[in-house]
Amino acid sequence: MQELFVEGGNRLCGELTIQGSKNGVLPVLAATIVCAGECRVENCPHLSDVDASIAILRHLGCCTRWEDGALIVNTTHMDRNEVPDALMREMRSSVIFLGAILARQGEAVLSYPGGCELGPRPIDMHLAALRALGAEIEECGGTLRCTAKVMTAAELVLPMPSVGATENAILAACGAEGTTVIYNAAREPEITELQDFLNAMGAEVCGAGGSIVTVTGKRTLHGGAHRVIGDRIVEATYLCAAAECGGEVRLHGVDYRALSTVTAALSEAGCEIQSEEETVTLRSGGRLRAIRPVRTAPYPGFPTDAQPALMAALLRSAGSTVFVENIFENRFRHVDELARMGADVRVAGRVAVVSGVRTLHGARVKCTDLRGGAALVLAGLQAEGETRLTLLEHIDRGYESIERDLSALGARIERRNA
Repeated sequence: MQELFVEGGNRLCGELTIQGSKNGVLPVLAATIVCAGECRVENCPHLSDVDASIAILRHLGCCTRWEDGALIVNTTHMDRNEVPDALMREMRSSVIFLGAILARQGEAVLSYPGGCELGPRPIDMHLAALRALGAEIEECGGTLRCTAKVMTAAELVLPMPSVGATENAILAACGAEGTTVIYNAAREPEITELQDFLNAMGAEVCGAGGSIVTVTGKRTLHGGAHRVIGDRIVEATYLCAAAECGGEVRLHGVDYRALSTVTAALSEAGCEIQSEEETVTLRSGGRLRAIRPVRTAPYPGFPTDAQPALMAALLRSAGSTVFVENIFENRFRHVDELARMGADVRVAGRVAVVSGVRTLHGARVKCTDLRGGAALVLAGLQAEGETRLTLLEHIDRGYESIERDLSALGARIERRNA
């Protein structure tokens, strides 16, 4: 078992290039199997969730290898259409393989996915979209058996702009006859990334970034190359770290527009922020003030994945800030661990009120989920004394090396074997 040791009190200064996006690369890796050929995925982050995707690809009969920082995926000899329960349980995003396998082979057998326990995240919208395209789906004992020897284009109206359902619908529609139109599609940058990659393989997808996406299926697809965008949630995490600790950081690799709601909140809290193309510079005195209520929402609203980091940044702020979580039911699971460090956070259902305290103190805490774990690291960076974090497997799902990056900016943080 490994632990993170964090010593608080250091200002953060310096420059850093942000890793490739976890939420961007996972659907891209699933999309490689829509074609039968070799794909090159550049700027692919080394994450446990990426390892889980690679394991699924290899189980399906694909070949993968790392080459000069890029992941090469050859799907030519894919000969399976089922993913075993053990692999599906590794991550929530494994469900996006459903639409891709169906488009490629017309049949798929998967179990329900795993991932962080953030409350009910039904895949009903995924299944409804696939059924509308002509798939027959049987659910038995936690296993999904999907058959669609012939899929036909349809007009799909999503009840809410679900990222996963949008991605699954796009992937499945690549194998359907005619032009599929997806209404109320998710607008996240990662949807645009999936569109760009599919089009590089010869697909015809347009409209990503807006609420209506169209896919013309049954195109002749081939292998392609793609560079993964920078991870906007990782950058938001490090901006929040610099905001709470004080100092000046310059972060590269993420389109500043994808972070506009986060940088606006940090600016309101008292930080000076300069944004240009794919670079964001933040200066902070280290003592923040409370801000107006933060309400998470689908993109372009405030991202739920960045909410725990902002909460951590405001633990010592002057005043009280209200957080309203509109996406995940159990997004506040890390609050009890923050309380061990002296934080004053009161939770009632989907609402949390953070009242700033003068000091936090180091403690032994455990990561509850991916983003909650990052929030605990940020709490440790501003606490007096040493904080020890366990269950690092949660953090490793989305941060390539959080200790390496924060150390490069001047933090005292180290990973050790327990």
